[in-house]
Amino acid sequence: MPISRRQLMTGGAGLALAGGLTTACGSNTGRGGGGSDRPRLSQWYHQYGEVGTRQAVGRYAAAYKDADVRVEWRPGNYDQQAAAALLTSSGPDVFEVNGPTLDQIQGGQIVDLSDLIQDVKGDFSQAVLAPKTHDGRVWGIPQVVDTQLLYYRKSLLEAAGVRPPRTLDELVDAARRLSDSKVKGLFLGNDGGASALAGTPLQAAGLSLLTEEGKVGFDDPAAARTLGKLHRLYADKSLLLGAPTDWADPSAFVQGLAAMQWSGLWALPQIRKALGDDFGVLPFPPDGPGGRPAVPVGAWTAAVSARSEHREAAKAFVKWLWIERTDHQEDFALSYGFHIPARTSLAAKADRLKKGPAAEAVRFTTEHGFPAQPLLWTPPSQTTYQDALNRIIKGGADPGSELKAAVRKTEAELRRVRKGS
Repeated sequence: MPISRRQLMTGGAGLALAGGLTTACGSNTGRGGGGSDRPRLSQWYHQYGEVGTRQAVGRYAAAYKDADVRVEWRPGNYDQQAAAALLTSSGPDVFEVNGPTLDQIQGGQIVDLSDLIQDVKGDFSQAVLAPKTHDGRVWGIPQVVDTQLLYYRKSLLEAAGVRPPRTLDELVDAARRLSDSKVKGLFLGNDGGASALAGTPLQAAGLSLLTEEGKVGFDDPAAARTLGKLHRLYADKSLLLGAPTDWADPSAFVQGLAAMQWSGLWALPQIRKALGDDFGVLPFPPDGPGGRPAVPVGAWTAAVSARSEHREAAKAFVKWLWIERTDHQEDFALSYGFHIPARTSLAAKADRLKKGPAAEAVRFTTEHGFPAQPLLWTPPSQTTYQDALNRIIKGGADPGSELKAAVRKTEAELRRVRKGS
């Protein structure tokens, strides 16, 4: 799947930088004023798929009067490009990041932005800010919020006499009852859900990938119970597998290949255009006595490179764009793709989020949102857990044994991470 906003919802240097496409105020990305008294700033974005986004960020940059901001649109593996660029003096001054990562913070590669956000910090939810915060300091300003939701086709559920599932057991039962020779009950992705769901089922069981104290959060029998139920979906042949597109794209759902699909909020306009009012949205349903509805939350973040020659000017631009210019923030979130503004006050007043499934999505995110990617949840831990989840779902491996092994490996990774603190 190409780099996009949605990649941050699933959970190193060394790659040569791909050539960036420059928009806004020119093509020269070198430092210096270019004959002007204003500092010149390089700002990087990953390549968004939504039509109009590239032109929009160019307009924002051109409207800023205190610096000459040059926007670079970076195709390819953006995360690796940014990681490599932060090790050089020729990288961006301002850039968006899928994180930031703990390595970038501990390595002194990015600038502390706590002073920029201190007056409006309460306008961001904890689920959004927690992965951007380390040692009490905020290292990036959230730009938009993305969530994942369970979409269901109202008419198909009504025809089968199935109500929208309120628990995981009801979801398993509904998916089985909705499946026939032409339609599957549920689409969680072509791998059966390991990639798309990640830590969401744990949250639904009242657990988590990591606790607030930074310890393993799934060393509990309830985790094995809940993840074992995901295998029942696979064993019952209730899951759509081998769809033309994966879970992030709603095509399988709108084409009637599945009665329910797990996907992102970004898919809502396409679904609404195709199905009108014949759909609803739900959080991932709770499981067990300690369970709770679960809505994973992620946010691309504006950060400032510590190697920037114009760090104060770069911070001032970030404050202007992502703190002060709420009109640009709402435009960025809702005019091209479909996302929740990172500021809760903006989400509350946005007309497109006030009714129907969109309003429900905002409410679910506010009430049940949790960080999809905790700061201490590093790629080795993610790989270990996801591999175990895949073996449980598709292979029917014993959840207890798989999770015990994942706990040991994750604890070792956490010990390694803390040595760098």
